[in-house]
Amino acid sequence: MVGCMIDSEVGEIRTLRPSPKTEAIVSWVGSLPGPVAVAYEAGPTGFALARALAAAGVRCEVVAPSKMERPPGDRVKTDRRDAERLARLLRIAELPGVRVPGEAEEAARDLVRAREDARTDLMRARHRLPKLLLRQGLVWENCAWAGAHEAWLRALRLDRVGVQVAFDEAFDAVLSVHARRDRLDAAIVEMAATSGFAPVVDRLCCLRGVGILTGFGLAVEVGDWRRFTGSTIGSYLGLVPSESSSGARRSQGGITKAGNSHARRLLVEAAWHHRKPYRPSHELIRRRAGQPAAVRERAERGNRRLHRRWTRLDARGKRSTISAVAIARELAGWSWSLALMD
Repeated sequence: MVGCMIDSEVGEIRTLRPSPKTEAIVSWVGSLPGPVAVAYEAGPTGFALARALAAAGVRCEVVAPSKMERPPGDRVKTDRRDAERLARLLRIAELPGVRVPGEAEEAARDLVRAREDARTDLMRARHRLPKLLLRQGLVWENCAWAGAHEAWLRALRLDRVGVQVAFDEAFDAVLSVHARRDRLDAAIVEMAATSGFAPVVDRLCCLRGVGILTGFGLAVEVGDWRRFTGSTIGSYLGLVPSESSSGARRSQGGITKAGNSHARRLLVEAAWHHRKPYRPSHELIRRRAGQPAAVRERAERGNRRLHRRWTRLDARGKRSTISAVAIARELAGWSWSLALMD
C-alpha cells in the first residue's frame, strides 16, 4: 500500500507506505494541515475507510478502477505511480467517484455476494463429479441432480480404491456446497422480509422471472435507484452496446459489460422467463397479492410488453442470447420504475 500527498500551496509531492489499518490512516490524515481531501480505489478494502474519514470530517472519494483512463503509451504500472495519479486527479476534481453505501446496505450486499460465490462453487462441483464418473464409463442419462439422480449417486460403489475415494470427496463437496447455498438462501429470504429493502423487493417481485432472491439481489446491488432514469439504468449495468465512432462512421459492438456484473446476470436470467407466453403462475399471483393497484397494473404492462418484445425479436431471426440481453436492458427500466413507486 502506497500513499501520495500533494501540497496544494507549494506543489510538493511526497509518497509513503502507511499502515493499512483504518485507525492508522485516519490518524495520519488528521495530522496533516487542512483542509484535506482523500481518494482511494474501490476494492477488497470495502468502504469502511471512507465512512471513517467522513466521520472525521475529511472529504473522501472512492474511485472505480475500471473508469480510470490510462494513456495507451503508459506501460509502467506501480503502486507509487497509481497513488500519484490519483492525487493529481483529485486535485483537479477529475476523479470518477462511486457511491459509498451505508453499513447495513454493505452487509446485505456481502450476503448476496456470498450466495453468488456458493452458486458458482456448486456449479463447479456439479461439473467435476459427472466428469469423474464419465472417465469410468458411468453416465446418468435422465434429469440431473433430481431425487433419482442423487439416490443413484449414493448407491454407487466403484472397484478401485483411489477412484472411490475421489468420488466420495467430489460427492461430499456437492452436498456441502448445496447445504451452504440453502443456508444463504434462507438468510436472504429472512432479510428480504424484515429489512428496509422489503418494499422495493416486494414491488420487483411483481415482474415475471424476479423472485425474492433476484429482487433482493437487484435491490442491494443498485442501492439508491433515484440516481438513475429509465434510460440510464441500462448503461450503469453494462447492458448497452459499445460504440467506436468517428466522423460520419458509427460502429457499435457488443454490450459494454460495465458496472455491476451480478445485477446484470440477474436481469439476463430473469429475461429468459419472458420468452414463453404470458400466463401468470400461481407464484406470481401470490407475489402480487397485497400490492397497490398501480404497482400491479404497471408490472402487468411490463410483463406483457416484454413478452411481445421477445416475440418480435424471434420473428426477426435474432439469436436468443442477443434477445435475452435486449429484454434484460428493458427489464432494468421496468425494475427502476417499480422500485421508485410508493
